[in-house]
Amino acid sequence: MSKNPVVHFEMGYFEGDRMKKFYEQAFGWGMQQLGAEMGNYIVAHTAETDEKGMVKTPGTINGGFYQKAGPASHAPSVVIAVEDIQKSISDVKTAGGKILGAMNEKGEQTMEPMMIPGVGLWISFEDTEGNRVSILQPNGPM
Repeated sequence: MSKNPVVHFEMGYFEGDRMKKFYEQAFGWGMQQLGAEMGNYIVAHTAETDEKGMVKTPGTINGGFYQKAGPASHAPSVVIAVEDIQKSISDVKTAGGKILGAMNEKGEQTMEPMMIPGVGLWISFEDTEGNRVSILQPNGPM
């Protein structure tokens, strides 16, 4: 496996039911609505997964949709799996990137990685070109 692979994509939505219907009809994706405690995030199953939710076919990824806040639209972004999120945060800063943060359990913006239950530690950053990207230290081996 290559080092620090792309393991997930993210896109925003304004109307969750409309978005779910579109991707289910257009591409046959399975859509899983999470609750308010997870920011109404919607997981998109684009590939067959195992009992832990990991893709079975190497090279495929699943994704998710977050509820957009306000009229601004964010371009789709990717999530990169890393072995050590604290080292990667440092590496992003050293390379000229900017840590954007995550939400804590109270829904407040924080500069510390967020624990996604059953998935791992996550935080987003902006690269030198203004692109929003995320890094994830998965639970268990990569």
